[in-house]
Amino acid sequence: MSGSTIEVKPGIYWVGAIDWGLRDFHGYSTELGSTYNAFLVVDEHVTLFDTVKATHTEEMLWRIGQIIDPGKIDTVVVNHAEMDHSGSLGHLIEVARPERVFASPACEKALKAHFHHDGWPVRVVKSGDRLNLGRRNVTFLETKMLHWPDSMFSFLEEDGLLISSDAFGAHYASSERFDDEVDAGELMHQAGKYYANILNPYSPLVLNLLEQVGKLGLKIDIIAPDHGVIWRTNPGKILSAYANWGSQKTREKALVVFDSMWHSTERMADAVGQGLLEKGVSVQVMDLHGWHRSDVVTELLDSRGLVLGSPTLNNGMLPRMADMICYAKGLRFTGRVGAAFGSYGWGGEAVKLLNEALDEMKVQRVHEGLKVQYVPTPQDLERSRELGHVVAGAILADPR
Repeated sequence: MSGSTIEVKPGIYWVGAIDWGLRDFHGYSTELGSTYNAFLVVDEHVTLFDTVKATHTEEMLWRIGQIIDPGKIDTVVVNHAEMDHSGSLGHLIEVARPERVFASPACEKALKAHFHHDGWPVRVVKSGDRLNLGRRNVTFLETKMLHWPDSMFSFLEEDGLLISSDAFGAHYASSERFDDEVDAGELMHQAGKYYANILNPYSPLVLNLLEQVGKLGLKIDIIAPDHGVIWRTNPGKILSAYANWGSQKTREKALVVFDSMWHSTERMADAVGQGLLEKGVSVQVMDLHGWHRSDVVTELLDSRGLVLGSPTLNNGMLPRMADMICYAKGLRFTGRVGAAFGSYGWGGEAVKLLNEALDEMKVQRVHEGLKVQYVPTPQDLERSRELGHVVAGAILADPR
């Protein structure tokens, strides 16, 4: 990386924006902030691929201005209409007056619904369509529901550059722009968090896309997503990770996720976790007082077991647990096993509700659920450990 001008390939520049302060994205915690990536190609047709969130319009225009007069942009490609990538599009069109704006069929409709524009020079492209920029050619690939109906990839053939919209990205703000410039472990964690919280519901489509890309024989040298860093050193690493995540591959690991009022359910959670450990299963015990819902589902990405615990409050479960379940349910994880537990004073409905939630999440329950009234006795904690043993047995019996 150097200065304000960042060249991805000769004549191709990153002109996006860094959102250092972003801490929430649709209910997903973004502790490292994010970037909104846009790419400028200086060729016979000066072309901008994607824009940035409206709040960062001036930053994008400033970066473009370090390379070329923004008024010389004659072509714009919109790979995705979501406002973190198209929010500044209207202002850009006023400044640049491009001759043409390319978008997928669904994206054309979304741009009209978002901007209510009149007279933008939008041209529709579909999978397999090609665009000549001069020395370069672009092939378009529709990627419907990754993660919106309008999503599309742009592949710059001569450069081996895949501009991949929201796929292969991460919410990761940094002054570095490339994968080899940041900590590899942190990068893969953030890429996994992005997949778990954004793309996991579309895992079958991810696998279909990877198969389609393989059949097309695209010689991908660099993957440039719309969030996070650009994969220039080893793009195969993120492709391989998506293949694993899309296949819902897990390991011998379980989450014990709980909330507690007076520490009784907490003591049960610790005992369940101990029972899992005794059988050789990796465990993460997660108290929702301190764990954000999006970090729970990130840990679930490679966990085969999910055990939920809550005391009963007002004939229900505690609100933080209800929140986490509501969030996780929509992300459609598959192939997990689990169970429920909790303490209660007189009604004891929480465990029943947790069982129902596990069923709705399509988690295979391997235990009827464990309820303890008020404070657990040593015998109750032994039963909690045994619950951990049962879940561990189901995890270890799975050959994946």
